[in-house]
Amino acid sequence: MPRPKEDFDVLYPYQMYTPAEVLEPDLMYTVPEIGRRLQDLAPDTQLEEETEARIIAWTIPWLIYHQEDMVINDPEGDDPGYFGVSDEAVAALDED
Repeated sequence: MPRPKEDFDVLYPYQMYTPAEVLEPDLMYTVPEIGRRLQDLAPDTQLEEETEARIIAWTIPWLIYHQEDMVINDPEGDDPGYFGVSDEAVAALDED
């Protein structure tokens, strides 16, 4: 149920980081690793299963939203796909 804004003590601006702001330009990441980076965690941070599932659920829409700024490898066998920031997105961030 919607609530009036005055019910909240503080309202923050909604910020969505771009791939070039979150990912290292020379690395490729799995979805769980990107989720950790979006939470300002190291990609190898150990998380509880429930926490990791929630982070992955938040990460997938972010990947879809930023698909034009991303590259992906051709997964081999059962290995996960790896995502990275495109060179064009890195160059655009450097220009700003």
